[in-house]
Amino acid sequence: MTVTTNETHDEARLEDHIDERLDVETAATNFEGEIREFVRRDFAPVRRNTDPNSGEFAANNIGTLVQRVAGTSLAEIENLIGELTALRDYITSEGERVQRELAGYTQLNQAAMTSTRIIAESMSKWKTTVDSVKSA
Repeated sequence: MTVTTNETHDEARLEDHIDERLDVETAATNFEGEIREFVRRDFAPVRRNTDPNSGEFAANNIGTLVQRVAGTSLAEIENLIGELTALRDYITSEGERVQRELAGYTQLNQAAMTSTRIIAESMSKWKTTVDSVKSA
């Protein structure tokens, strides 16, 4: 059986793929190990200060976890409340501005209608005058 260049190339690609996969798995394993070490370091002082067999240990861990999660969540909620308050103030001020603009346009419209009425009445008087001059 003869080995062609394509088969050799395919085998090389397969070996490269296997090597890459092993590298990814190694990196994942290393990352998991780092996470475990981080957790061990983070909770090591808590473990040393309490008896692992007591319910107080579990309560402290749960309490600490809840405080961390709640603290982050509360900070995010307070931040969102601040942003929403600022948006509400902005929308309120924009609403007031639009109302002022509408009031200005209403006055302008009234003035235009009054001017148009005056012009129309004047033109009808002129037409009456012109018609009477033509008929005379």
